[in-house]
Amino acid sequence: MSVGIIVLVVAMLAALGFFLGRRRAVALSDESGNKLHSLAGYYGQTVALFTAVPALVLLMAWLFVQPVIVESRADAMIPDSVIPEGGARSLVISDVRRIADGLIAVMANTELSASALVDGEVDVTTIRARLAEVGVALAGDVPPEVFEAAKVYSAESRYGSMAMSVAVLALAVGMGLWSFMRIRTDMRARNISESFVKALLIGSSSVAILTTVGIVWSLVFETINFFGMYPASEFFFSTVWNPQFRGGSTLGILPLLWGTLYVSFVALLVAVPIGLMIAIYLAEYAGKSLRNFAKPAIEVLAGIPTIVYGLFALITVGPLLRDYLAQPLGLGSSSSSVLTAGLVMGIMIIPFVSSLSDDIINAVPQSLRDGAYALGATQSETIKQVILPAALPGVVGAILLAASRAIGETMIVVLGAGAAARLDLNPFQAMTTVTVKIVSQLTGDTEFASPETLVAFALGLTLFVITLGLNIVALIIVRKYREQYE
Repeated sequence: MSVGIIVLVVAMLAALGFFLGRRRAVALSDESGNKLHSLAGYYGQTVALFTAVPALVLLMAWLFVQPVIVESRADAMIPDSVIPEGGARSLVISDVRRIADGLIAVMANTELSASALVDGEVDVTTIRARLAEVGVALAGDVPPEVFEAAKVYSAESRYGSMAMSVAVLALAVGMGLWSFMRIRTDMRARNISESFVKALLIGSSSVAILTTVGIVWSLVFETINFFGMYPASEFFFSTVWNPQFRGGSTLGILPLLWGTLYVSFVALLVAVPIGLMIAIYLAEYAGKSLRNFAKPAIEVLAGIPTIVYGLFALITVGPLLRDYLAQPLGLGSSSSSVLTAGLVMGIMIIPFVSSLSDDIINAVPQSLRDGAYALGATQSETIKQVILPAALPGVVGAILLAASRAIGETMIVVLGAGAAARLDLNPFQAMTTVTVKIVSQLTGDTEFASPETLVAFALGLTLFVITLGLNIVALIIVRKYREQYE
């Protein structure tokens, strides 16, 4: 039984429990003449929650634990002699997983049983033919140990799925019956239902924190593996980025950091002044009809796919800058440059600054404006000396959001700035960023355990630390200014 069907059956059982629980509460109230402690719907909700929540929790835990156990069993069956010279065990495990998935599909579509597969009742030739029927082609030199591990993997996965279906549905029925039999007129069903909802809200609030912890942990773990293979001093202080997937790589982060900061600086140099002026005009000068038209029109820029911006940079902006600025000034002859990517990226992040700043400026109390006007200040003086200082923390937040968006952009940089890692002040030269190299190092047929692949995690962690540091510094500045203003 598939996971989707299990979830659907549990949902149907929960719905049935709701109606039966509500009906039982009403019936008990009529028979005894006592009033229910809670509304009848709360009793139904209690039965539905006890039916669905424990079963779904068990389902998620099973889906997480079963692959780990099955894969560890299959891994233990593969001797070191099967691992190709210079290869990785993970590649052999991926072959085992691929063959096992094909065998599971074969068992689902034919009368082939898991016990017959594990006991060796089916020969290798038949297995190959059956796998070919479901679209799994095997090379002629697949070791027998890999076949055996795949057979065990598929059989245990199938047994585990069957056991999961039985356990989840049995738990749903059992907990539903237990909660149904507990219904009494004095039962505090509302408190139970609200406790479930409160736990759900707490769990939802924890998702962001747990996601951040998971991201940081994965980056730290793989970065430690990388620095075990490649010296940290050369990574942080080398000015050369030259990955060679056959060894002898030079993986210095400085050219990538320089390109990231350079492109982001150009983008912010475009977006921040224009965005702030747009926000001030819309909030303080524009009429209602113009504001209602202009603000959504500007926000459309944020909804354009980045690949479209990249093509715009490659086809239009780059050639214009090359023909009318770079070549006449003798500064370059390439349409891919820092200035190309920065200008287009700056246009893209204008709504992040303008829209958020506009909302923040509108949130400044009208009493501050009235007080400034009463003291004889003009409108421009009020904006400069009262409104912008009051809105500064929010404006800084909008700028930081735009900066984060610029630092994490990839497609515009690939098409507009090129892929050359270099340290140069010339804005008409092609450069690249950290995010572009993260993508390039994680794509292809490179072995995952090699330094040339694991360097992507070190790049990501370094970028994460730099962004976190910038946010902390900005938060300190904003708090100090807010204290002076208050």
